Amino acid sequence: MAGFHVMTDAHGMHVQPAVRHITTSDLWDALRLGAEDFWAKPSHYVFLCLIYPIVGLILTRWSSGSNAIQLVYPLMSGFALIGPFAAIGLYEISRRRELGMSSRWHHALDVRHSPALPSIAVIGILLFALFLLWLFAAQSLYTSLFGAEPPASVGAFLRDVLTTGKGWTLILVGNAVGFVFAAVVLATTVIAFPLLLDRDVGAVSAIETSARAVMANPLQMALWGLTVAVLLVIGSIPLFAGLAVVMPILGHATWHLYRKVVEPEQIRPVRRPM
Repeated sequence: MAGFHVMTDAHGMHVQPAVRHITTSDLWDALRLGAEDFWAKPSHYVFLCLIYPIVGLILTRWSSGSNAIQLVYPLMSGFALIGPFAAIGLYEISRRRELGMSSRWHHALDVRHSPALPSIAVIGILLFALFLLWLFAAQSLYTSLFGAEPPASVGAFLRDVLTTGKGWTLILVGNAVGFVFAAVVLATTVIAFPLLLDRDVGAVSAIETSARAVMANPLQMALWGLTVAVLLVIGSIPLFAGLAVVMPILGHATWHLYRKVVEPEQIRPVRRPM
């Protein structure tokens, strides 16, 4: 059973993995490698990722049925906030393939045996807290513009949003607020979860390393975040079904991005007595 260490690694040390400078071609190569991982055994990964479109449909039906139509778009865009945690099983599969190990779909569940599980759980909880905070902010913005009364229908909601000044304010300000949330998640978790699966460095070091990777590669990481957002939107449009393909490819690609950004762990030689 993993020891409950979060602030530091298993030895009580605060490590700082070295980060590299990458190029735009590295991003496309990470996506290519992610697609190769997916196509290796796509049926396994599609099956694993069916949970995303299913959850998306449930949330959409709930928001519509409970007169919360205004939350459909925030729920859809919120996938980008919890995606780094939701795809953690896919990082594990890519890690195993890289090591030449068996990588059947059930191996995604081997994350539960990771010594870094407490740190992974803590960062996951932070992401879900940000997701809920984003929904609260979106609802508060809608209420401040249109009042507490929920939309009468989908048609009425779309008419109010697309044909009124308040509606365009909602679109512009809402997307600006969403961008801030997405930027925070990108900066703090873009490679945090793959790093923890690879090395039990502790939650603080994982978040710090992600931040340093973004600061070292601001343009490339901004392009990566934009690419992820666009692909998630495309995957969400056909009733979320596209997420069953988009999510695994992005998940695998994130592992390969981690490999390109973070220097490999330096293994110190052990001196043995002659």
